[in-house]
Amino acid sequence: MTHALRLTALAAALGALAAAALATAPASAQADRFVLPAGFASEPGSRDYTRLLQSVQIASKPGAAGAGRLTATGPLGSHAGDDSCRWANDGECDEPGTGTGACDAGTDYSDCWRIITGLEDDSCQWANDNECDEPGIGTGACTQGTDLTDCGVMTGLRFRNDTCSSAFDGVCDEPEIGTGRCPVRSDRADCAGRERPLTINDHFFGRDDRMLMDTGVFPWSVIGRITFETGSQCTASLVAPNVLATAAHCVSDGGRIRAAGQFVTGDDLPGGPRRARVVDVLLDSGWDEEQFSAGDDLDGTDWALLRIDAPLGDELGYLHPLALVDTRGEARARQVELRQAGYSWDTGNNLSGNASCRILAAVNDNTMSHDCDTTRGDSGSPFMIEEDGRWHVVAVDSNFRSNPDGPMIYIAARADRFAPLVDEFAQGLIGQGGLRPRGPGKPGALEPVKSE
Repeated sequence: MTHALRLTALAAALGALAAAALATAPASAQADRFVLPAGFASEPGSRDYTRLLQSVQIASKPGAAGAGRLTATGPLGSHAGDDSCRWANDGECDEPGTGTGACDAGTDYSDCWRIITGLEDDSCQWANDNECDEPGIGTGACTQGTDLTDCGVMTGLRFRNDTCSSAFDGVCDEPEIGTGRCPVRSDRADCAGRERPLTINDHFFGRDDRMLMDTGVFPWSVIGRITFETGSQCTASLVAPNVLATAAHCVSDGGRIRAAGQFVTGDDLPGGPRRARVVDVLLDSGWDEEQFSAGDDLDGTDWALLRIDAPLGDELGYLHPLALVDTRGEARARQVELRQAGYSWDTGNNLSGNASCRILAAVNDNTMSHDCDTTRGDSGSPFMIEEDGRWHVVAVDSNFRSNPDGPMIYIAARADRFAPLVDEFAQGLIGQGGLRPRGPGKPGALEPVKSE
């Protein structure tokens, strides 16, 4: 079953869920139609499913009238509750202790009862297809506890992360099982081990080899988070005193380019993090959000340059874009040792990355595959090499491709296309001409500028 087919079923299920909620709601509430978040079509592309599951929220879904609280009893005990949690029926358990803790105990019954009672099963529509479909550890196409066989040992990683400030240091710092210096379930790599099944829906190739980076030291100091006014967040890095490099899909939303936002460096710099606002954007002439989401043809256009309103690079330094493959060829490029770092979803405010990884293949469409351990939140993060004391960025993190015979194939957009454009963009000679709102009657969408 392909991700595209799953998304069709998922969209249908969400529509049915919304219809059911409206059917039981008062007439006044029925006047409000259920709509997907901005940026999602009725049949979203194959890379939208994670955002869809994380973004669609049913404001309230009380139990059916007269039905009372539902109860299930299993080997681990009984569980009673209803679905009054704001995030009920999103596939992820949000009750405290067992789930995320985002809701009160007993209010996310449908998402939690299998886990709490130990009655997990294979009732997922796509069970036994050799792909874990639970949220967080898999595709997110099914409810937690319903894809038991495919998820297997990965279920022990549910709700765990590496947000502990001393994660990846080899010492378990969780309470009861470790030193207790960090919150429960926040030191996953040190307490649960670094081994990861190849089928996990994260970019780990059998083992999570990441480490935390000191953001007070170059080059990690020039890598930061870019938070856009749309609410999305990605990783970006300084590639000139006043220019950032990130991924195009980070600034593309619903067919429009929405690049306005704020860049913030890490917390470890003397005097605290540095900040700057985005004032202009430059994209590949071939970028098309819809076509990118639907397939692999435009992966090489998934880069964006952002000009900022403060020359932070004059103080902090910056990475030098390098067209590695175009200038040296694929064979030599594959021999180079890569470093990578980004603000992963599972490491909180910590910059995590790879001290040593490689290019696996380079393709003529300006992409490369790699074996660096990256995950959600790393989009736009730099792949770097160091030569003679000078740090270069050779690509930015983009997306993944399915691989039935092994781990996912992880793709980066090479710097070969944007490297020649940085200087002119920094001077304001090319670009969109600013991100200020346009006057009445003028089109609001920005058009990509030619990169040839």
